[in-house]
Amino acid sequence: MKMACHHCGERYDWPDFMDKLQGLRNQLDQPLHILSAHRCALHNARIGGAPLSQHLKLAADISLTNHDPHTLQKAAEQNNFTGFGFYSSFLHIDLGRRRHWYGSGHAVRQIWRQHHG
Repeated sequence: MKMACHHCGERYDWPDFMDKLQGLRNQLDQPLHILSAHRCALHNARIGGAPLSQHLKLAADISLTNHDPHTLQKAAEQNNFTGFGFYSSFLHIDLGRRRHWYGSGHAVRQIWRQHHG
């Protein structure tokens, strides 16, 4: 299975990523609403994505709607995702180097800290 850019339809195939994403979905036993996955370089630049964004390969911004943020994050970690971006309405996951960051605003950190006890 491939993910395609919303802008131009360019496809990216990464079976290991898709297997881990399906494992996450199976573990949560509910659908994942993916807001963004693969982006072509032009689309990534137009929306202000990082120049070396994992979305240029494959990443997933998963809507928090119908998901407990902490449960979603822990399940993603258990399915071997390594990059985590914490935002007010979604969780970014990828298979890049091990790292994490928060979207802008104090409220974003509060949302995620609240779920970490």
